[in-house]
Amino acid sequence: MKNLKFINFNYKKKTTETVYLLGSRVTSTFGRTLISCLFILLFFYTAPIVINFLDEDVFTGEFKNESRKIMVYKLDGKNIDENKKNNEELEVFNEKDLLSDILTLNDLDNDSVRLSASTIKQLFEDTKYSLADVRKNKLVKPVALTWLPYEIKEIENTKKRKELFLQIVLPLVLEENNKIKIDRIKLFSIINKSNNSEVEKKWLNKKYKQYGVSSKDLSTLKIRMDEIPTSLALAQAAKETGWGTSRFALEGNALFGQWTWSGEGLKPKEADISEGHKVMKFNILQASVRAYQRNLNTHKSYKKFRKARAELRAQGKKLDSMILSAYLDKYAETGTKYVEILQKIIEQNNLEDFDDAKLLPSSKKLESLI
Repeated sequence: MKNLKFINFNYKKKTTETVYLLGSRVTSTFGRTLISCLFILLFFYTAPIVINFLDEDVFTGEFKNESRKIMVYKLDGKNIDENKKNNEELEVFNEKDLLSDILTLNDLDNDSVRLSASTIKQLFEDTKYSLADVRKNKLVKPVALTWLPYEIKEIENTKKRKELFLQIVLPLVLEENNKIKIDRIKLFSIINKSNNSEVEKKWLNKKYKQYGVSSKDLSTLKIRMDEIPTSLALAQAAKETGWGTSRFALEGNALFGQWTWSGEGLKPKEADISEGHKVMKFNILQASVRAYQRNLNTHKSYKKFRKARAELRAQGKKLDSMILSAYLDKYAETGTKYVEILQKIIEQNNLEDFDDAKLLPSSKKLESLI
């Protein structure tokens, strides 16, 4: 019995010691595991913050441009593979070069005043400028107004409001397309020559900068330097401004809702303060149209748009706004719905009637009326 009790005692003692040791080990292991878990959680929580901080625009001194946010382009500062310089459509260029002609146009001093809606209507009547006549004869009077009339938002008749808006914007779109058309003719003339003069080379370098072709690739320049279908431009202007009634259009000549972080602009009332963007403000309507065309012709978001346009050119087909509008889903956050709205505007208002319209030469008599 004594031996048995002794054995039992030692068994209890050893068992107690074993439990104690196991408890210590468990406690120690649990502590290490807990610390490891906390460290892992801390790492995954802080890593994105650190990465974002290092990637912040303030760190590089550059700005982001999301699709229609035209006036500022982000230069990523990455090293360019020398082997790819001549083969890829690069998105690295100087903002001032890209927008120089737009900024120059925007800074032009002009003594024009904002005409009232009634005065503009009378002007159109005096010059016999009507959309019905344009649809029939395909000729547009070169009436270049610098501002939309404030009274346009007070025109209750939808048809009349739309007609006035189109009459104002149509000549501006045709004017910019004419400039691009002239440049394309000169470009093809240079391409077809075996040797180019110094004047031609200087012109090419200017256009490379203007269209953001840092690789100086002629094929890329040819794709970028092209017109925007008139009906498509009119539809986007109508959508972005509510047919000329938006605050941005009336106060800042912003026909296409383009954003800026560094230029002069109008702050959206509903915008998040953290966004920091403004809607770009223009001194004249013409500058807004040119900026819009430059946006579609240079920004990476519209590369597929430009490719589709080039394919239509290669096939000898017209620049179909219904086809090309499908590639503007990145212009607005609504994506494909935005495209659907544009196509409805084009169809319901027969805007394709204006695609083959021509802008008449200006005259001194017309200029005196304006």
